[in-house]
Amino acid sequence: MNKKVYMLLLVPSFLLITIFLIFPLITLVFPTFLQGNFVFSAYVDFFSDSFNQNIILRTLKVSLISTLICMILGIPTAFYISRSKEKSKKILSAIILFPLLTNGVIRAFAWMNILGKNGLINSFLLKFSIIKEPIQLMYTEFAIIIGSVYLFLPLMIVTLISVMDNISDDYLEAATSLGANFFHVFFKIIIPLSAPGIVVGSVLVFTGVISAYTTPSLLGGSKKMMLTTLLNQQASGLSNWSKASIIAFIMIIISTLLMFIMNKLEAKLDKRGV
Repeated sequence: MNKKVYMLLLVPSFLLITIFLIFPLITLVFPTFLQGNFVFSAYVDFFSDSFNQNIILRTLKVSLISTLICMILGIPTAFYISRSKEKSKKILSAIILFPLLTNGVIRAFAWMNILGKNGLINSFLLKFSIIKEPIQLMYTEFAIIIGSVYLFLPLMIVTLISVMDNISDDYLEAATSLGANFFHVFFKIIIPLSAPGIVVGSVLVFTGVISAYTTPSLLGGSKKMMLTTLLNQQASGLSNWSKASIIAFIMIIISTLLMFIMNKLEAKLDKRGV
């Protein structure tokens, strides 16, 4: 098929994306630039509010920490599974994917039972007299991070397994025969060659955490609001669709910037791994 035929085949998809994604997004975001005395007046007012600043910083902090933890836990786990026997690999992959079959609300409620004042952790610590009164674990950034890692760690692991499966054992054997120990092999060969999977997994986790509503709503509450809970408050609670649109646009910009940064990082890691 020639180039014109390929372009014609893309027309239906392009129209669907334009009508159902791009156009609604433009109608949602564009009016926010025309509010106030000048073009970006609404955004200046939003960023000038210390309350909004704290929520943005908290959202970035929780998302980045959750992504970093998922990377630290996911990379060695995925490598171990990718080097397991075929039968063991299927069983371990099924165990990793099993939490994804459970509704996010149920998983958040499970963590509420664990982290609550009468939950498993506080009950254990009180029973052995490690603490004298229950620790405030719920409605904290710690609770949101724990819930987010539990929610999105399987995505990181599954993404990395598919990439690490393609890393030939010959590279590892060659490095070992030249005197490299396990840590040199891991950081100089495995991680650089796994860069595409790390980038994709990190983007999936970060965008998932930054756009998740159930976990921060149930585990963080109104005391530790995230951008998603603020957006829901403005849209559903206060019917302030203008501010909700601003928040949605900010979330899109943050996710886009992360993808750009991670792609640059991947390029550097690929050069190091060549």
